[in-house]
Amino acid sequence: MATGFVHPRYAPAAKPAATAHHAVVVVGAGLVGLTAALDLAQRGHDVVVLDDDDTVSVGSRAICFAKRSLEIFNRLGLGAAIAAKGVTWSVGRVFAGAGELYAFDLLPEQGHQFPAFANLQQYYVEHWLVEACRATGRVDLRWKHRVEDIANRADGVTLAVDTPDGGYALSADWVLAADGARSLLRERLGLPFVGKVFRDRFLIADVVMRAEFPAERWFWFDPPFHPGGSVLLHRQADNVWRIDFQLGADADAEAEKEPGRVAARVRAMLGPEVDFTLEWVSVYSFRCRRLEKFIHGRTVFLGDAAHQVSPFGARGGNGGIQDADNLAWKLDHVLRGRAGAELLASYEAERIPAADENILHSTRATDFITPKNAAARAYRDAALDLAGRYEFARRLVNSGRLSRPARLTASPLNTPDEEAWEGGAAPGEAAPDAPVGDADWLLRHLHGPGFTLLIFAAPFAVGVRDVHSVFIDDTALRDVQGLAAARYAARPGSVVLLRPDQHVAARWRRFDRAAVRAALRRAGGC
Repeated sequence: MATGFVHPRYAPAAKPAATAHHAVVVVGAGLVGLTAALDLAQRGHDVVVLDDDDTVSVGSRAICFAKRSLEIFNRLGLGAAIAAKGVTWSVGRVFAGAGELYAFDLLPEQGHQFPAFANLQQYYVEHWLVEACRATGRVDLRWKHRVEDIANRADGVTLAVDTPDGGYALSADWVLAADGARSLLRERLGLPFVGKVFRDRFLIADVVMRAEFPAERWFWFDPPFHPGGSVLLHRQADNVWRIDFQLGADADAEAEKEPGRVAARVRAMLGPEVDFTLEWVSVYSFRCRRLEKFIHGRTVFLGDAAHQVSPFGARGGNGGIQDADNLAWKLDHVLRGRAGAELLASYEAERIPAADENILHSTRATDFITPKNAAARAYRDAALDLAGRYEFARRLVNSGRLSRPARLTASPLNTPDEEAWEGGAAPGEAAPDAPVGDADWLLRHLHGPGFTLLIFAAPFAVGVRDVHSVFIDDTALRDVQGLAAARYAARPGSVVLLRPDQHVAARWRRFDRAAVRAALRRAGGC
C-alpha cells in the first residue's frame, strides 16, 4: 500500500548578489510561516520566506484542522481543497478497557460550510500553501537558506543567512519568527520559555491500511491491547491512520522507534487479519509553555516558536494558524501607515491569552491522561468509572479539550455593547458562518481587505470611509433559514462591525455613523 503524496524537492534559491532590504521576512516555511506569508501577499505585500530545508514536513504532524482553521484557509483560497481531500469528522468516542464509555459530537447542528474537523497530513497543506504563495507573484521562497544569526535594531532587523553558495546578510522592517519548536531565532535572542515539560513519552505511528474504523476520533484509556497506557486513533487521507501510544516516562525513545517493536504494538491493536505498513514513526514528550512576550523589537514570534502544547486537543497547529490570521491584517495596516505600534501590540494582548488557554487545556489533559501520583490516578479512575454510567461525569474525563476559536473578549480593540444582547457573537468572538441565498455562505462575504459592516436591514447609504457593507435582507443576501440572525442574535436594524480577520469588533441595535467611526478608530481601522 502506498500513499498519494510524493514529497517535492524545491530548488534552492541562489545567493543574492548584494545585501538588500525588505519590508517583511518570514523565517520558517512551515504551516504557520507559509500561512502568514500568503495572507500578507494577498493583501499586496512582498514577502521573503527563508527555510533551511528544501521540502515540506515529513509525517502527519498537525493533522486535525479545526473548523475555524478551515474558514481561515477558505479566505486564503484553500479551505475547500483541504476539506475535500481530508477526512471530515465531528464525532469522538472514549473507551476505558475494552468497553466504550460515551461518544460526543462537536458539531451537532446543521448549517455550516465546514465540518468540526478535517484530518489531513500537514505536508499536503504546506505544499498547497507553497503553490498559493508562488501564484501571488509576491512571495520570494528561498529554500536552503538557513538563518544563522539575528540582530534587532530600532528601525528593523538584520539577519545573517547561510546557503549552499555561501553566506549573506539581509535587513527587514519586520521579521516573523515561525521557525518552530526549536526556533533558532528564539535561541539567538536568548528568549526562554515559561511553562512545563512533561517526562511522559508517546509514540506516533502513521500506518497505511484499509480498516473498518469509522472516520471518528477514538481514545482508549488502558485498553487490553496496550495495558496501563492510552491510545489515540485518527484517520487521514490516503488510508493513513495516525496512532498515538502512551509509553511512559522511562521509555527508551530510540528502541521504541524500531520498526519491529512498533509493528508489534500496532498488530496487538488491529489483530492478525489486518494488513498494514508503517509510513512514519516518531517519539515525543509533552511541552506546555510559551514565551513571556511574542514581540521583541521588530521580531514577532508565532506558532510553535512562540508557544507549545501537547497534541491532545489539536491546539498547536490550529493555534498557530490563528496567530497568522491575527497578525497579518495588523501588520498590513502598519506597513501602509494606517496604524502604529499600538495596533501591533494588540497581537500580544490577544494571542497571549489565547496561548494561555491552549496551554491550560493541554496541561489539564496531560495531567488526566498521565496521572503523576496515587491520588491523581484514583481521581481519574473514579471519573472513568462514573462516566460510563452518568452523563455529568463525562465532563470530568479529559482526553483532550479539542480546539475552539479564540474568544478575544478582553481585547483592547473591542467596543463594549451599549445595549443588552441575549446571546449571539459578542465583541472579540470569531464571526459565525450561516447559509445565505442559494448555496452560499455568509463568511464568503465578510473577508474583504478591511473592516466590514454586517447590517440586518434593507440596503442604505452607510457613508463610512474604507468600510465594506454587507446587508442581510430579502433582496441582497437572504437569511433563508434564519440562522444568520440567530447566530448573531440580530433583529431588523442590528449592525455588526467585523475586523479583517472576521472577529467581531462591535455591535449595535441600530446604525449610528458616529458610533461606527469611533469603534473603527478603537479597532485600528482608520
